[in-house]
Parts: sequence; C-alpha cells; structure tokens
Amino acid sequence: MATEVIATQAEFLELCDAIRSAGIVAFDTEFVSEFTYLPELGLLQFATPEVAAAVDPLEVADLSPWWELMSDDVTTVIVHGGQAEIRFCLEAIDRRPQRLVDIQVAEGIRSRSYPLGYSNLVNRLMGENIKSTQTRTDWLRRPLSADQIKYALEDVNHVIPIWERQQKSLNKKDRLWWAEAEFERLVDDIVAEREADPWARISGLHKLNRRQLAVAHELARWRETEARSRNRQPRRVLRDDLVIDVARRRPKTKKDLFATRDMNRPASKNSADAILECVARAEEVKDGDLPKTMRSRSHDADPDQQVVSKLLSLALSNRCAQMEISQQLVANNADLQELVRLICSDKPTDALPLMNGWRAVVCGDLLADVLNGNVAVRVAKPGEKGPLMFEERS
Repeated sequence: MATEVIATQAEFLELCDAIRSAGIVAFDTEFVSEFTYLPELGLLQFATPEVAAAVDPLEVADLSPWWELMSDDVTTVIVHGGQAEIRFCLEAIDRRPQRLVDIQVAEGIRSRSYPLGYSNLVNRLMGENIKSTQTRTDWLRRPLSADQIKYALEDVNHVIPIWERQQKSLNKKDRLWWAEAEFERLVDDIVAEREADPWARISGLHKLNRRQLAVAHELARWRETEARSRNRQPRRVLRDDLVIDVARRRPKTKKDLFATRDMNRPASKNSADAILECVARAEEVKDGDLPKTMRSRSHDADPDQQVVSKLLSLALSNRCAQMEISQQLVANNADLQELVRLICSDKPTDALPLMNGWRAVVCGDLLADVLNGNVAVRVAKPGEKGPLMFEERS
C-alpha cells in the first residue's frame, strides 16, 4: 500500500479522485479541541485498498471536495468512533454522511465489547499490536515528525480489513441490518445535538423552576453567541454550574452576582453587565410564556419503579450475554426507567427506541413479558448460556 503526506491542493484532488474510484475509504482525523469554539483540524488520514495518505489541512486550503465525497450516496466511509468526523462534515457543508460505517459500533453489535478502543480492536481481529506513543501530540504544531505521521496513519491502515471481517460475522448472525440501523442512528443523534437549542446542552436544568429556566435559556443563548464570536468553548465563557447558579439566584445587581465565589474571577466580572441583562430579560417574560419544567429521567422514578427497572436490567443483561451483543448499545438505565414509568402510567411505549427495530428483536418481548409477569427467573444450571434463565410460566 502506497503511503504519502499531501500538502497541496492538486495532490488532494488526486486523492479524492482515487477515493471516488475505490468507492470505499477508511477515514480518521487528528484535532485539537480544548480551546476553540469548534475543534481545529490538525490532520486528516485516509486509506483505500491501494493508498494511505495523510492530508495537512494547514496547507490544503479547500477540503470541500472530500466533504462532498463523505456526504454522497456512493462512497462508503469507514470510521472508528466517528462522532468527531461526522461533526466536521456537518460543519463544513451542512450535509450528513450517507454511507457511514463505524467499526466500533459494529463490534458492539456482533459481540459484547463496546466501546472497544482501536488498538484493542486491531489486536482482536487482525492479531497485531499498535503502540499509542503520540497521544499527547499537538497536531497543530509544524513540522510533524515521521513518527507522528506513521502513528496517525495506523488509525486507518487496518480499518477496511476489520470491517470486511465484521461484515462477514454480521451477515452470518443476520445482524448486518442492525449495524446499518445503528450507524444511521449515530448520525441522527449528532444532527439532533447540533440542531438543539444551546440551553438543552446544559446539565442541571431539571433543578430549576419555570422562571429560573427562562434565565438559563437567556444565559445559554448569550453564552453561545459570545463563545462563537470569541472562538472559545461555551463552558470557558461561563461554566454550566455557574449558569445554573445564576438562574437559581436571579441576581439584580453586580453585588448579588459576585456573591458566588467563582463569579469574582476577571472573565466573569467582565461579562457582568451582559449576564445581568440576561436575567433582566428573563424577568420580563410573561408567566404564560415561561418554558416548562424539565424532568430528570434518572432521578424521578419512585422506589418501586426503580426496583422494577433493576429487574429489567438483569433480564436485559442476561439476554445480551446469551446473544453476544453489547448491553450498552441496546439500552441504558435511563431507557429502562423510562419504559417502566410509561407502563406504570398506562402510556404507550411504541415510540421508545427500546421497543423498535433491532432492539425490539433483542429484548422487546422479554421486557414486556417480565413486566407483565409472564416469565419466571431462576439461576442457570451448569452448561446453560447465561447466569440466569427467564422462562415462560406454565
């Protein structure tokens, strides 16, 4: 496999033509995200069956030909834990990938391992060891060394062979459509996250009443605008916990605002007027227009419902062990608590992801039977698959 580092627009266009001809490509990025509003690309890595190449985005000015390829309906783009790569595509051209494969997700569909790191995945499926020697690299600093480039290209060199082996396994288990549905959901979730209002990403909102929520909404909108204009992460403009604190106290003066210790720092002091203006705007919102209070899925279940959700978790864990699939991909505790809450409230559960698609194949009938008392549980005998056995009542 030929390897090269691309630093000119002409070479980059040739690479895109090669990817288009191959119809399949492994893709990864190296970036720095600690300080700026959006992560800054430091390197792009590609591998087709014929060529592996690293692209220097600090030298290649126009990356749009690649993003167009990533979002077309012809080119299969294979990633490992590709959330960042999806976000880069959305930010670049506001279009979603159409034929994305994530080998980390695929491994969780065909086995109980999720999320499995890339080096462990390579070792499991390819029998090779990869050393992570450049995890602290500043990918925006130039020049990059030969070792850094080699390390970066390792992240794509094995991806296509891994997917080929996973694909065979998934086909044999009749789970390829499960994986494809989950790849689509991965993209859906990131699109929804990107389109959500800024306040929706703040933790702790369920603690606030309606008037306090209005303050949080105003602060979140201001923080997002300020972060973008200053090219800083929103939480570096005003931390989530300080947004919640200001929303709860609703200060009217700078003296009130600075009563919280961390608000006395220079960055916060410089934003005092803007923060107080957010509070003032929220105070003017009419009662009928205030946002609705938010429910915490993880904390509002009554004790009986929590016991039932734990029983469901045992049933699900046992089923996933029997089927060799990652429970973390199927459902988490909050999903199970939501299912119990809806059933105890005599509300439909049809819209829950847990009761649809491949997840329903895995556990839909089992969970419904457990909740309806149609099954009994016992400890499995030696040789039986799984530690517990859930059996239909006679």
